[in-house]
Amino acid sequence: MSFEKIKHLLLTVDKPARYIGGEFNAPKVKNNADCKFLMCFPDVYDVALSNLGIKILYHLLNEKKNVSCEFAFSPWFDMEKLMRENGVELYSLESKTPAKQFDIIGFSLQYELSYTNVLFMLDLANIPFRASERGEEFPLVIGGGPCAVNPHPISDFFDLFLIGDGEEVLPKLCDEYTKLKNNGTYRKSDFLKIVAGIEGVFVTSLNQESVKKAQVKDLDKTYFPTKVILPNLEVVHNRAVLEVFRGCAKGCRFCQAGFICRPMRFRKVDTLIDLASRVMSDIGYDEISLSSLSTCDYPHLKELLEKLKPIADEKKVNIALPSTRVDSFESEFIDGARKSSLTFAVEAGTQRLRDVIQKNITEENILLSCKKAFESGYSGVKLYFMIGLPTETEEDVKEIISLTKKIKWTYKQYATNKKSLRLTVSSSVFVPKPFTPFQREGQMHLEEVMKTQNYLKFELRKLGVKYSYHDAKSSQIEAILCRSGREMSNVIEDAYRSGCYFDAWTDKFHYDKWIEALKKNGLDPNELTRELKGELPWNNISVGVSQEFLENEREKAYKLREEQSESI
Repeated sequence: MSFEKIKHLLLTVDKPARYIGGEFNAPKVKNNADCKFLMCFPDVYDVALSNLGIKILYHLLNEKKNVSCEFAFSPWFDMEKLMRENGVELYSLESKTPAKQFDIIGFSLQYELSYTNVLFMLDLANIPFRASERGEEFPLVIGGGPCAVNPHPISDFFDLFLIGDGEEVLPKLCDEYTKLKNNGTYRKSDFLKIVAGIEGVFVTSLNQESVKKAQVKDLDKTYFPTKVILPNLEVVHNRAVLEVFRGCAKGCRFCQAGFICRPMRFRKVDTLIDLASRVMSDIGYDEISLSSLSTCDYPHLKELLEKLKPIADEKKVNIALPSTRVDSFESEFIDGARKSSLTFAVEAGTQRLRDVIQKNITEENILLSCKKAFESGYSGVKLYFMIGLPTETEEDVKEIISLTKKIKWTYKQYATNKKSLRLTVSSSVFVPKPFTPFQREGQMHLEEVMKTQNYLKFELRKLGVKYSYHDAKSSQIEAILCRSGREMSNVIEDAYRSGCYFDAWTDKFHYDKWIEALKKNGLDPNELTRELKGELPWNNISVGVSQEFLENEREKAYKLREEQSESI
């Protein structure tokens, strides 16, 4: 497809830069590559190019001599309309090649509410949704990312999934494809049988009893791009990103990432300094973020910041720390960071509930960390809480208000900044996720969630505190999607055909259509969000944490609740 064919469409759409390609640092397309790979993210350009994972894999594949990798993202509604009206199929950004002309199409699955956008993109590409309906003339469709740890709800749409670290397994997959293609013996069925033997590969058409995740063992030796593609427009996270480490040792019982990304693997300080120096030279951002699940838990963070700050200052680059664990916050860590606002994931209002979920922080930790931040010149704090956690009571919710008042008092006493305090309280809804100790838990009913949200909204408004919260209805659908089996594929397809896509966008989410799709397939949303009994759909997937361990952790949480009740 030539650029001329789509150029006239771009004159009337919002943000045409999403669709033109030609990004700075984009590798040159290898037209004679043996394996042509299309890297897809089922959301808009602005969201997709904020994701570090797809950029790592994109540049990794493009450095292989026999592989060419290009990007494709979900077009927004205005562009979709024009594409359908003018017979323009989904195409790659770089060469404007129709998606169905690629050898492999890979989707990054970061959140369950993007599942209908996978179908949206396949629809625009004129590729059948079901793997069973795609013959040899169609590309392989593969999935990866955190949602792939329970691939079953969307298995009917994919040929295979990559479980675990993509850098470890994706190049092997492309090598096997190239080998068969060059031998003239490529057939989908043969290829799928071969790659099923690669660690981290789950083939949906085969009955694999156990699939072990792929895992990068040494981050210092693992590929990390420094000359990264630079978006054509401002994206959600518009900064350079440096991955400090993977994994988390805290073991919060609701947190999926903390379990599926184990064990912890650190990059050495010298490695990080070298990467950061090259990133700042090769990209040109004015901010670099130190990324991980909990950056302040990096054991050499003080040394890293001491060495990084002079380099960043010389290049006039700010150092940003992401969401910060209260119990690992130190004021000296932020001397080189931009003093705007800090984000603390507190999760629960009372010590009792924080102990149950294994969020090992105290109110003293919280207030001391805020004191240090305020003394260091910070005037903004964002607090993240979760409502509907197992064993939650009204007292746990009320203490969110009490803690907020204490933080306001702390600012009044210790702030060195003359600005007014900008305090934001955010609450998400607990979603029981696979491979967590709380994976079997029921989810709080919609009415209770909304009652709690309304209480917090009213009380925080009286304090002059901004409150934001996650939609209860979309959280219910998320919980259903993440814990289901293959029966959910029909629901997802029915939901898409009724008009559901861009479900992660609050104003585009159609709860009623999802409920209709569930009922059409004989499923009750209230039943699907109750406590799970018996065999779990994802039991054939191994992420390195045993189900026995997770069940023991759940028992510990409830035993702790009983002990606390007896002591009252």
